[in-house]
Amino acid sequence: MLTLASAFLYALLTERVMLVEQVEDMADLFCEPFPQETWLLPLDFPLSPLDLFDGNSPSSFGNLLKNKVLDDDAEGVSTGSPPSFVYLHLAHDYARPALLQRIPWLVMRSDNYFVPSLFLIPAFDEELSLLFPEKEVVFHHLGRYLFHPTNAVWGLITRFYLAYLGGAEERVGIQIRVFDMGTGPFQHILHQIMACTLKEKLLPNASKESWSAPSSVHRKKKSVLVTSLSSGYFERIRRMYWENPTDGGEVVSVHQPSHEEHQQMGNQMHSRKAWAEMYLLSLTDVLVTSSWSTFGYVAQGLGGLKPWILVKPENRTVPDPPCRRALSMEPCFHAPPFYDCSAKTGTDTGAVVPHVRHCEDMSWGLKLVDDSGSSWLTTVSCSWLMDSCCHLASEGRRRGKELSLLRKN
Repeated sequence: MLTLASAFLYALLTERVMLVEQVEDMADLFCEPFPQETWLLPLDFPLSPLDLFDGNSPSSFGNLLKNKVLDDDAEGVSTGSPPSFVYLHLAHDYARPALLQRIPWLVMRSDNYFVPSLFLIPAFDEELSLLFPEKEVVFHHLGRYLFHPTNAVWGLITRFYLAYLGGAEERVGIQIRVFDMGTGPFQHILHQIMACTLKEKLLPNASKESWSAPSSVHRKKKSVLVTSLSSGYFERIRRMYWENPTDGGEVVSVHQPSHEEHQQMGNQMHSRKAWAEMYLLSLTDVLVTSSWSTFGYVAQGLGGLKPWILVKPENRTVPDPPCRRALSMEPCFHAPPFYDCSAKTGTDTGAVVPHVRHCEDMSWGLKLVDDSGSSWLTTVSCSWLMDSCCHLASEGRRRGKELSLLRKN
């Protein structure tokens, strides 16, 4: 999803049409974002199968430069006509990207959110400023335009929300991604989550002292949504708020949609649940995410949320502080370039322009921040989902009622 949003913006800036390879679960997860059109590449596309391309392919941009088929001069092509297509390798082990205006077809592979690097290219400055006067909302707008859940995924989202989250006065999302080797749940991760949520007053303190409910005092209801491959963290947090009263009398319910134990690539229902849980996290009021997690990046971006990011632990100890507030809602670019093309030397790309900085959770990564000094407040409305999705009008009217219920608080 992060790569699709990046590729779509690159296509806009270079006046290209974006077509997406038809992988197995694509149509099962996402509606077509463009009415009466498709973004899926035809199955009989002459360059298929695209998974044969990699950084060592003769048609890759790096190899074309190395073999003098392409030059870094003003024209860009050394001799004769430009090639009909070029493969641009933007996965985590990529070489530096460049403008390829005269090449008709650009085959791109990436596993990164490379949008911040587009803001480092002077030729794109004017257009990007017009498109995004506030820099920290790029993925928020692109994601809400491109990614619409299919009926199957939307059913998972609405059923869970209405059953467990919709009646709460405040919804707290906790997204847990653990990179430690071994079998969890890990005690230091649980302690870190509670240290963060209590310190930042996202959750109330659970007291072991006896407590009796006031007869006429309104008690605030909080619903906590936990997403993790493991059920252990959810069970321990739920048990804590079940077995102990809160200091202020708040009622805290804790819920987890699934616990798949490990990632299951190619499993249709597993992918549906993952997409549904990212979307559910985006509907929370406050969000806690894990360092380095692209799952959390998607949720915060779609929801327009600046999360509290759990600091990556070292030596299985709770960091101090346990979490820090994100500079912006934008995802982090994990594998940015460190090369200044014009100066032909290495550079700190996190210090070139004020709105591209290093990430809070990955010191070498890059992310977009708003350099205007103003805070950006989003009012989330789900009506956008109905505008260009794949449902009939009657279904849209029914879901419009569901959506009003989802966001009534």
